[in-house]
Amino acid sequence: MAGQVQAAFSLGEETLSVPMALFAENRRRLCERLRAREGMETGAVVVLQGGEQTQRYCTDTDVLFRQESYFHWLFGITEANCFGALAVESGKSIMFIPKLPDSYATWMGSIHQPEYFKEKYGVDEVHFTCDIAQVLVNMKALVLLTLRGVNTDSGHTCKEAVFEGISRFKVDNTSLHPEIVECRLIKTDMELEVIRYTNRISSEAHKEVMKAVHPGMYEYELESLFQHFCYSRGGMRHVSYTCICASGHNSSTLHYGHAGAPNDRRLLDGDMCLFDMGGEYCCYASDITCSFPVNGTFTSDQRAIYEAVLKASRAVLAAIKPGVIWTDMHRLANRVQLAQLTELGLVHGDPAAMEAVHLGAVFMPHGLGHLLGCDVHDVGGYPQGTERIEAPGLRSLRTTRVLQRGMVLTVEPGIYFINHLLDQALSDPVLTPFINRSALQRFRGFGGVRIEDDIVVTESGAELLTTVPRTVDEVERLMAEGKKGAAKSFKA
Repeated sequence: MAGQVQAAFSLGEETLSVPMALFAENRRRLCERLRAREGMETGAVVVLQGGEQTQRYCTDTDVLFRQESYFHWLFGITEANCFGALAVESGKSIMFIPKLPDSYATWMGSIHQPEYFKEKYGVDEVHFTCDIAQVLVNMKALVLLTLRGVNTDSGHTCKEAVFEGISRFKVDNTSLHPEIVECRLIKTDMELEVIRYTNRISSEAHKEVMKAVHPGMYEYELESLFQHFCYSRGGMRHVSYTCICASGHNSSTLHYGHAGAPNDRRLLDGDMCLFDMGGEYCCYASDITCSFPVNGTFTSDQRAIYEAVLKASRAVLAAIKPGVIWTDMHRLANRVQLAQLTELGLVHGDPAAMEAVHLGAVFMPHGLGHLLGCDVHDVGGYPQGTERIEAPGLRSLRTTRVLQRGMVLTVEPGIYFINHLLDQALSDPVLTPFINRSALQRFRGFGGVRIEDDIVVTESGAELLTTVPRTVDEVERLMAEGKKGAAKSFKA
């Protein structure tokens, strides 16, 4: 396979070089799983359709392209409107590129020939998309394995490959999805290097944001700073998801930052910030949340809530190892946080009784974390036949799997004071006996605290990939450094 070792994705000397061998290894692993699958027919060929370039509504303005994740995972191809084929028995890989008109060279740049892409991506052959059917006939493809399955996070069905002439072939659209999902679930060493890189750059970006924050700024200014750092220092043209730059009460909105709440509030002295942002490189994600006071100094209440969440985070990190059930980690985080809220006088009662009525979900309605990879909420959370647990908090878990070495997940406990959840709890005869109504009133408008780290499950525990200040002292020290730097710059 010509060029596999030499070919790599990179955006310059200062960015990570990602070898195309990473995707060759992914192809090898997938073929191995498919060959071992019971009932797999001979002459099977995987056919995937890559992402398509789209325009903004009815205009000719292009939407910034990002490759479809399954296609990227298998081929590492950055261009739009391509297809890929993989012969299960031989491992032969084929890329199909669109045949471009001469006018493309005028408006869009050089028109590269198939040999260019063969060398660039380390695949065995490159042909034009208009020839897909004939190429598959020539390679004696007896059955096409196309991708059809439901993403258990979004509920959407992935796009199945369609091309002119596909009706000439026998198509199996059920065998591929469960196998490629299981492959994506466990990261290779090369994939982990990319995710370590996204965490390193994104962690540094978060630190720059924390040093720059001061009262009077707008939330979007910090979003802009984060994106600028990730792109200018790390070559990250994309972020992994819409940035959440929440301050004050906004930090109790779990997915703040959307079009209806676009990070547009002015930061006030005394506010807590909850900034959930992650850069993406070579279609591999990071997902990091830092919580800190706008003015750089925690109040006693802010410190208490922050340290309660940090204790839950560290308890989970210490407990993670292969064989642990993710659901148990969620319950552990809730127990630790409820114990801390009890010490603060916000709740009271028997810990087992509080857990039995799912009191923790009042303060942490989301799941503890999720799988991470080519998607920020990566695939594989609920394999076929696995049902969600229908209970407060637990129903929001994005996976209930038994942890395995090589899984990458986020650990993101949080405590939030969400008015409508508090109101519901205080009117619920099952929950209200556990809640100190008067003490809780003090935290109306507080917002929330989340601490989110990315980890990989190792042979005996977890490797922490995120590198940001976490203790109260570390956070305050970093923010003080930022103020000193700003003061020196002002004097200069």
